[in-house]
Amino acid sequence: MSIAEFLVGLLLVYSSKVRCTNLKGLSIPEDRRLPATEKKTLSHWTWRFRWAASALTAFLAAGLLAAQDQGQQQQGQQDIPDAPSAVRPVQPFPSNLPPSRPQPQPEPEKPSAPPANEPAPSSTPPPMPPVKTIPPGSAPGGDLNTRDDLYRIVTRVNFVLVPVTVKDESGHLVDGLLPRDFNVFEDGKKQELKFFTSDPFPLSAAVILDTGMPDTAVQKINQTYSALSGAFSPYDEVSLYTYSTTVSQVSDFSTAGQKLTSVLNQMKLERGSNNGAPVMNGPLGPQGPTINGIPVERPGAQPNIAPPKDVRVLNDAILKAALDLGKRDRARRKIIFIISDGREYGSKVSYSDVLKVLLSREITVYAIGVEASAIPVYSKLQKLHLPHYGYSDILPKYASATGGEVFTELTRDNIEVAYARATGDARNQYTLGYTTRATPSSTYRDIEVRVSRSGLKISAKSGYYPLPAGK
Repeated sequence: MSIAEFLVGLLLVYSSKVRCTNLKGLSIPEDRRLPATEKKTLSHWTWRFRWAASALTAFLAAGLLAAQDQGQQQQGQQDIPDAPSAVRPVQPFPSNLPPSRPQPQPEPEKPSAPPANEPAPSSTPPPMPPVKTIPPGSAPGGDLNTRDDLYRIVTRVNFVLVPVTVKDESGHLVDGLLPRDFNVFEDGKKQELKFFTSDPFPLSAAVILDTGMPDTAVQKINQTYSALSGAFSPYDEVSLYTYSTTVSQVSDFSTAGQKLTSVLNQMKLERGSNNGAPVMNGPLGPQGPTINGIPVERPGAQPNIAPPKDVRVLNDAILKAALDLGKRDRARRKIIFIISDGREYGSKVSYSDVLKVLLSREITVYAIGVEASAIPVYSKLQKLHLPHYGYSDILPKYASATGGEVFTELTRDNIEVAYARATGDARNQYTLGYTTRATPSSTYRDIEVRVSRSGLKISAKSGYYPLPAGK
């Protein structure tokens, strides 16, 4: 029997004896009896003593019970070492711990016996695949699969987008047209429209400046760069190129804003060609030196009667810009914006080769025709094509085939207005989409767009070249 149990029993016996005591049956002498007041006081203190004794006994019993339970728990617990600290090193686990009862584990399934013709499985893990180390700063070789290659799905897309510009007779954009107002034909067959929107698109623009023009023309263009920067919105991205005998990229694609303005300010230092008209007579003419108008013959000298070669690689510049634009997001409207007199001579690629790239990558060409190309009579005369002097009517050919436009302006003010007109036309177009029924091929496909309303001028690409799958 524990001490707590003994105290609880003693308390119960004491309480029962006190309650069972009957003082009325006792014979106490009269002279030894207590007065009534003292008897009442004694009874009061007796009950207070009983309650105090009961409370003390219960408190001692509860304390002894708690101490006994704590001792039993400490005996059942394992000796776990304290956590390591800076002043107390890690203590090893005691080696004399009682063995714990193992938990029942499910019996593992017995592997089925391998077939007789298969060798027994080896317990050694398979060897690791070979790892190719690439030195720092070098690019991985073509035999390594990149993340894009692992998750690339190559499929052929037969969906065709056709941007369309609609203007009235005065040259203003016409809005409010509906899908039923348009008819699209591919190779003479009417197509069912699957997509239609008149919402504006952000632009990816490649601006090309011809620095092979006379210096006076280049200086005039340099004074219009503030208007050129203002023609683009903050949602557009612009890249700048220059060309004369070669093509140079001045800046990569970046958001229109302060950076574009800064680059254009640097381009104001560009200078044009100082070559004037070819010298056909006089002391320095092709007939050689003269004295008093009489040619001085030199033995074996042959007169040069051909005009000087004016190398202007416009085709190469457009091709460079088109290849860069082809890598931009398809959700943007891709345009090439050329500021030139349109002369082309000496390019490595032909017009037809460049046009195929433009039409296969959905790129539209806009141009500001300056200097001689802005004179209507001059552009007609240049169709004669002087030998070694190139062509000047190539800009309208690019613009017409891709759905763009050429703005021919002579004055600085008109050139600045033409910037905003060209970017506004490119951004605010009707966009038609259809799924072609033609079989996959790389041949050219003709496109014709018609509008049911009369008196309207339509600008759209004349056709397209399908891109191969995965391009």
